[in-house]
Amino acid sequence: MTTFALVGASDFNAAHFEARCRGGAFDAVIAVDGGFSSLETIGVRPDLALGDFDSLGFVPSGVEVRAFPPEKDASDMELALEEAVRRGASAVTVYGALGRRLDHTLANLQLFASFAERGLAVSTVGEEACVEFLVGPGELSLDGVAGGIVSVFSLTDESRGVTEEGLKWELDAVTMTSRTSWGLSNELTGRPARIAVESGTLAVFCPLESAVARGEGL
Repeated sequence: MTTFALVGASDFNAAHFEARCRGGAFDAVIAVDGGFSSLETIGVRPDLALGDFDSLGFVPSGVEVRAFPPEKDASDMELALEEAVRRGASAVTVYGALGRRLDHTLANLQLFASFAERGLAVSTVGEEACVEFLVGPGELSLDGVAGGIVSVFSLTDESRGVTEEGLKWELDAVTMTSRTSWGLSNELTGRPARIAVESGTLAVFCPLESAVARGEGL
């Protein structure tokens, strides 16, 4: 699997990023506009800097750059995801995409679901949690400390055959919709957990320290 890191302009979990880099998790790093500043702060030069650079305030030098005009129909994050796919990424881990402006956060969550539906494995990292995007038919395995919070939401009108096993409250092949809070604040029990969906797209919020593995088919 070819995994790219994308770093946006919002809150940046530098410790998580650096630990993953030391472990050789990323085949390439793309700075998305103001994400260049976050990387510069920790001394990392990205493989590509991309955006209209209105957040950064200048066009970077010394790295490969793809610059776009501010007047455009796609966000810098969307353009970066397209570029990652074009360069052969099969998975992306996105930093700096959650927090600060709620409109940007919502736009990013929608984008990540869209690219997951195109076959890209997508996760996004915040300060205390990450979000995995699961498209049916598929499943995620989670292994983490008891009491860790896991929330599961449908990002499509309906997600059918949603199963949650090994969590405090279990579900068995239910239908979830995008118009309910059902799925909020489940808990890890200290034993392996499994989340599966037959059709639709789920956002799975889980603790950063959880081990996550993906599977296909139910």
